[in-house]
Amino acid sequence: MDALILSRLQFAITTVYHFLFVPVTLGLSIFVALLETWYINSGSYEERIKLKKLVKFFGTIFLINFAMGVVTGIVQEFHFGMNWSEYARFMGDIFGAPLALEALTAFFIESTFIGVWIFGWDKLSEKLHCLCIWIVAFGSNLSAFWILVANSFMQHPVGYEIQDGRAVMTSLFDLITNRYVLGEYSHAFFAGITTAGFLVIVVSAWKIATDEISREMFVRTLRRAVLFSLLGIFGVIGSGHMHAQYLATGNPMKLASFEALWETEDPAPFAVVADINQAAGRNDSEITIPYLFTFMVHNSFSGEVKGINDLQREAVEQYGPGNYIPDVRGMFWSFRIMVGAGMLMLGIVFVMGLLAFFFDRKIQQPNCLRCALKFAPILLPLPFIANSVGWYIAEAGRQPWIVVGLQKTAQAVSPNLSSGEVWLTLIGFTGIYLLLAVIAVFTAVSFINRTKITEEVE
Repeated sequence: MDALILSRLQFAITTVYHFLFVPVTLGLSIFVALLETWYINSGSYEERIKLKKLVKFFGTIFLINFAMGVVTGIVQEFHFGMNWSEYARFMGDIFGAPLALEALTAFFIESTFIGVWIFGWDKLSEKLHCLCIWIVAFGSNLSAFWILVANSFMQHPVGYEIQDGRAVMTSLFDLITNRYVLGEYSHAFFAGITTAGFLVIVVSAWKIATDEISREMFVRTLRRAVLFSLLGIFGVIGSGHMHAQYLATGNPMKLASFEALWETEDPAPFAVVADINQAAGRNDSEITIPYLFTFMVHNSFSGEVKGINDLQREAVEQYGPGNYIPDVRGMFWSFRIMVGAGMLMLGIVFVMGLLAFFFDRKIQQPNCLRCALKFAPILLPLPFIANSVGWYIAEAGRQPWIVVGLQKTAQAVSPNLSSGEVWLTLIGFTGIYLLLAVIAVFTAVSFINRTKITEEVE
């Protein structure tokens, strides 16, 4: 494999590693802030002791995850100068601004107030201490916003002009208000809430099943996590639907690709499954639901949806000869994995909600229901799978462009980079990240198993 393919593979691996932790940070920071707000507004002394331990319990899980997110995220910035120097040269004036703002947000707001929150117990007033974790939650989600401002420019360039072969920013306001940002950020924000809520559900279910001392408190946490997760899941569905409708004009090739719609149709069917023949530009066989794709895009059973083949011809006319079709098979099945995982999570959250709200006494007693909760951890990969394939759809859907309409991925790689150099760092990063992930999971699981939520004062 040449340096281009290896650089893309390396960036994909390091990004997926990083993105395992980002949604948890975005959502769990908010959940911990809500828990602490519950704590400072609670009544009895015994309740306050247990709630404080509960805040520290999920706060520690958040800190383990946050540390991993920082470690895996720092490497991302080195990629631009080392593997993608032509991209950095072409896009540096635009990409650098939101990236700098993200760094300021992360290291001046998040890191500062995380430190104050960690060491501020019993030193700050309760309300001031609670304010610190809310600022951390705000800073975390603001950091994500700046990253997605930069990414949205790559998907849909606005507020720029080309000077001396480089893209130069003409309006920061246009970058921030890019219509693409709204869809990407809202989807990522609610995905974070969903991921964190599902994590709390799984941890609470495990503690209910295995920790008699802490059982009652984790039933209460389970109820709140169910409501938190439902907010996230319905937010993901709504924001995803809104963004898909925008893609019909903002990036129709991406939209047509994850539905494997080769020919322009009115009305367009939704393909449930398809045998995709990308070389021939068709599906050899498929099972479709008539009218559904048009309805998803236009909220009506009539309306044209452009097909991949027509969009390819338009791209050739606009940009010159070349293949402008992304990996349709990968897009098609990734989208269905994402939706399938989301629907499965929704069903699991509803079941957990029934147990927490209507069978709370049952699951605290020795029986089959409580025993079944021991298997909750096998469900934990679901949101991470959905997040990873969702990110693949977002990034692979703009290929062959690294900046749509302005620079192709093949033009962005560092010109003097050898495949041997990339192999070395690819193997190194993958090995180190794998080791760190094992350590983080082992640390978190050990902490969860040994920590009890009791009325005893520490």
